[in-house]
Amino acid sequence: MNAPARPETLEVGYDIPALPGMEEAEIQTPCLILDLDALERNIRKMGDYARAHGMRHRVHGKMHKSVDVAKLQMELGGACGVCCQKVSEAEVFARGGITDVLVSNQVRDPAKIDRLARLPKLGARAIVCVDDVANVADLSAAAERHGTTVECLVEIDCGAGRCGVTTTPEVLEIARAIDAAPGLKFAGLQAYQGAMQHLDSYQDRKAKIDIAVAMVKDAVDALKAEGLECDIVSGGGTGSYYFESTSGVYNELQCGSYAFMDADYGRILDKEGRRIDQGEWENALFILTSVMSHAKADKAIVDAGLKAQSVDSGLPVVFGRTDVTYVKCSDEHGVVADPDGVLKVNDKLRIVPGHCDPTCNVHDWYVGVRGGKVEVVWPVSARGKAY
Repeated sequence: MNAPARPETLEVGYDIPALPGMEEAEIQTPCLILDLDALERNIRKMGDYARAHGMRHRVHGKMHKSVDVAKLQMELGGACGVCCQKVSEAEVFARGGITDVLVSNQVRDPAKIDRLARLPKLGARAIVCVDDVANVADLSAAAERHGTTVECLVEIDCGAGRCGVTTTPEVLEIARAIDAAPGLKFAGLQAYQGAMQHLDSYQDRKAKIDIAVAMVKDAVDALKAEGLECDIVSGGGTGSYYFESTSGVYNELQCGSYAFMDADYGRILDKEGRRIDQGEWENALFILTSVMSHAKADKAIVDAGLKAQSVDSGLPVVFGRTDVTYVKCSDEHGVVADPDGVLKVNDKLRIVPGHCDPTCNVHDWYVGVRGGKVEVVWPVSARGKAY
């Protein structure tokens, strides 16, 4: 694992929340901490699963925005590369040495298209999604201008209701245009059913993905009939990867949150009706927070409020404890119900954020902990890269 950049120049509490060798109790809060043992087990487990099912795994970099975590997923989990949502994210991963990068989104702005076409000059395979035939000429012109090749996936809206086309004839029209365009290469299909990932019921999720699989199979068969083979048929998330991997249609997964496991994903149920954070995956990401006030006998005030996390998917959960509950937050404060008064000022709690992706994006550093000690400190490399 990589040590933090220039640790000798960083001052704890000013530039960075911790340094390797510190005890967990010494970490400045609020900050993100990673349980490295749990993280590595999650990564290995997904990698073993993908290999056993003949699937590539393209890890979703938008979740962690970290070159170091992505490299760990490639090293321990055999990931083939990363997908991300924005060109600026893709540039960070390419500059960090990731050589296979998919922007699993539409790129339409001329300046962004130009930057996308330059990604291969950073040593990365550049892939992008397309859902409008009018986008093809602009991508082609940029690739020709820079002497590069941009690979394209036709995006199918298989239920998320966002980007993507919904019929096989539309898929064929765009694929033909890509195949004929200089500087572009038709690489396959993007078909991620994002709307069903957080449905509680396993059967409800399966019903949604069955519709997606039928749409994708129809498109793959029609493309093959025209001599257009799909190198990539990509999709699958933490709530559905077992469906796509046994579909006989998909060949690539895009799971992201499995590695960290947040509170909202953790509550969904597996085939046996168990929460997926109680056997399938482990919580590896936490916000470490400190009690800063206990002036009220029945509540502790901690230093992780709205500015330390996203609560769009619900409040965080206090990890490993049933005697205290995170119940409310404002900008700089979190309220923890403490009916028995067990907490003291400066006590630290690990809390599991409701939604890991936007939570990670508001922090500068990951503090990796093993056995109660800080082992690594990694930058959130692509933090704020939203353009």
